[in-house]
Amino acid sequence: MNDMTTNDLHEPSLPAATERSGRRNPFTVGRIVAVTAAFSLMVGIIAGPIIANNHTQAADPIGTTEHTVTVSGTGDVGVAPDVADVTLGVSVTKPTVKDARDAAATSMTAVLAAVKKDGVADKDITTVNLSLSPVYDYSSNGSTPRLTGYQYSNTIKVTVRDLTKVPAVVDDATAAGVTTIQGISFRLDKPKTVEAQARLLAMTDARAKADALASAAGVSIKGVASISEVTVSSPIFYASAGVADKAASVATPVQAGTTDVVVQVTVSYLIG
Repeated sequence: MNDMTTNDLHEPSLPAATERSGRRNPFTVGRIVAVTAAFSLMVGIIAGPIIANNHTQAADPIGTTEHTVTVSGTGDVGVAPDVADVTLGVSVTKPTVKDARDAAATSMTAVLAAVKKDGVADKDITTVNLSLSPVYDYSSNGSTPRLTGYQYSNTIKVTVRDLTKVPAVVDDATAAGVTTIQGISFRLDKPKTVEAQARLLAMTDARAKADALASAAGVSIKGVASISEVTVSSPIFYASAGVADKAASVATPVQAGTTDVVVQVTVSYLIG
């Protein structure tokens, strides 16, 4: 009787295993939430640009790439030059440096006076070279070369603006003591006007080529993307000549010819 009363008063207890399985561990739940959030963030990072790119392509299916054709054009204008540059030199060999310098200075002073007499201005005379070097005798086989003197050289460039005076400048300078004529060249003093003409010809040439290419490809020229230019001046140059006989009575013949001004352009045209 007492035993039954006691049993009635006590509730039946659940097994330990059942009790544990009916409760959620808070630490386990936290880890699940964190993993889920990280996975969602990763999906957003990967899918975001793809979705945005798809929207961009849908909005602009053709694209914005510009199509071009690139050609080169040349403009060449030949004109008579109006300026000549003559390079004249004096070279003297003497036993001592002083003697060589003095003799070269005397000759060059006479040359300068001669070209100035022919109308060449001071601003158009430029010294382009001064040199002093020893002179040795190598004729003795097997022995040390013997110093025999010194060579002193002085070279000037003379710009002659009156081409009719070029023969006189050359001949008078030679008579005054010039020992070398290193060359003569003809050019334009102010080439910008001729360059502008050549530039127009070059652009016309480039456009004609671009039109031909575009027509062959079934497209047309829509505009210009870029232009670059190179200007080439082609002066007439005569190499160094021997010095004429100082007693010659015939003037040195000089022919100026023509000089070419060339402009080259590279143009990229927009096509469509």
